Amino acid sequence: MGYTNSPLVAFTLLSPNHSGQRTKRIDRISPHCVVGQCTAEGLGDWFYRPSTQASSNYGIDKDGRVGLYVEEKNRSWCTSSNENDQRAVTIECASGKVEPYAMNEVVYDRLIDLCVDICQRNEKKKLLWFGDKKKSLDYQPKEDEMLITVHRWFANKSCPGNWLYARLGDLAAKVTARLSGGETEAIPSGMQAREFQNLTEGQVIAKVGPLFTADQKKSGILASVSMAQFILESGYGKSELAQGANNCFGMKKSLSGNTWGGSTWDGSSVYTKKTQEQKADGSYVTITADFRRYGCVEDSIADHSAYLLGAKNGSKLRYDGLKGCLDYKKAAQIIKDGGYATSLTYVEKICSIIEKWKLTQYDVTGEASDVVKYYRVRKSWEDAASQLGAYTVLTNAKTMADKHPGYKVYDWNRKQVYPEVDEGGYGDGMGNVDCPFLVKVSIPDLNIRKGAGTNTAKTGQYTGIGVFTIVEVREGKGSDKGWGRLKSGAGWISLDYCQGV
Repeated sequence: MGYTNSPLVAFTLLSPNHSGQRTKRIDRISPHCVVGQCTAEGLGDWFYRPSTQASSNYGIDKDGRVGLYVEEKNRSWCTSSNENDQRAVTIECASGKVEPYAMNEVVYDRLIDLCVDICQRNEKKKLLWFGDKKKSLDYQPKEDEMLITVHRWFANKSCPGNWLYARLGDLAAKVTARLSGGETEAIPSGMQAREFQNLTEGQVIAKVGPLFTADQKKSGILASVSMAQFILESGYGKSELAQGANNCFGMKKSLSGNTWGGSTWDGSSVYTKKTQEQKADGSYVTITADFRRYGCVEDSIADHSAYLLGAKNGSKLRYDGLKGCLDYKKAAQIIKDGGYATSLTYVEKICSIIEKWKLTQYDVTGEASDVVKYYRVRKSWEDAASQLGAYTVLTNAKTMADKHPGYKVYDWNRKQVYPEVDEGGYGDGMGNVDCPFLVKVSIPDLNIRKGAGTNTAKTGQYTGIGVFTIVEVREGKGSDKGWGRLKSGAGWISLDYCQGV
């Protein structure tokens, strides 16, 4: 039969640790726990070493990125069983380091996605889990069936850990539902929220996140705040958003128990609510809140943003300062102070949603001419919780950083601007490097290694003198400035011997 690999793969580093082409057809999937919150690259480096004497076909890292280490056509070394590995597609999943080796929701959601893809490409319509070793190993799957097996059946191991083991029935059910058309694979423009009500939170966020990003470019509201507000509000009342997006965001009940009195919804596409707006003279007038007419996901985003930007108390904007605000905590506070929410924990709820799902990845900053550009004072860009303030004047930001040892100043493009980085352009925080970038090597014999560190093997090649493109930077043994991965794919070089171009 012909073999293919998953299109979900985000990183590939093929391991030498395999037995060549399979001798049996694929009819099993064996998920494993890594016992660590690995990256796709780190797991790939581990499997690349011949001394590891282990491998898997795929890996799912802590952020849900899929790595390919042994092509599906080949038998990996993963479950301590030649018979099983010849028949199974093996998947290592990032997990906790101690029993029950729990996996975060992003990893579990991606495992579902990957299992669906594996089954579809191998023409399977069902994924089975019996929960019994003897029954499973005695069972011969039909042509359209795939069977889940686990490492603990073949070796004295806990793998895949009790957390995932307890969810394998759920995994099989969700994958089978998807294979039978129980879940929508994509969200076309204009799709109703209720049409993807079976998706998990992580899947929905990944699919609708770009819609918020596109709207944010036009509205000036941070996508992370708009999206978190959308998620939070989806737990309320009888709106179309609650009845449709409530499910799509994985929220099965109201967060506050609140219902919106006087609301009507026709059960298909339109929700309207009569609400009161304050006039300039202080009196109130009852209006229809058009920003709550949700014909489709895109419209609800645009309308909601329009309200937050345009709502007024008399002649004053109710949420003054929201447009162009690049600090999600400050933006949430502006919305809270404007009277949008009465909950005392509103800001904390919004921020926790943003941080849980890393929604800042959808923010678009510094693109619109009317967006205020802030300098942020933090320990690192990734550590948003450490932020001491955001300043429009660089001098003020530097002054604040000087008062707090260990703090740095970052501009609106996430670049460290103070203290200034060294002439090589790398700075002291590898996570702050914008890749790709160019480096100049002036020595003829700079070693290229297979991984980021002198503790990894040399490839036997040298860069020679010239200019090279670095596409990733990591910390590692034997280099103060870190290790850079060459665009050519030849390997890693120490940035100690490079000069930024």
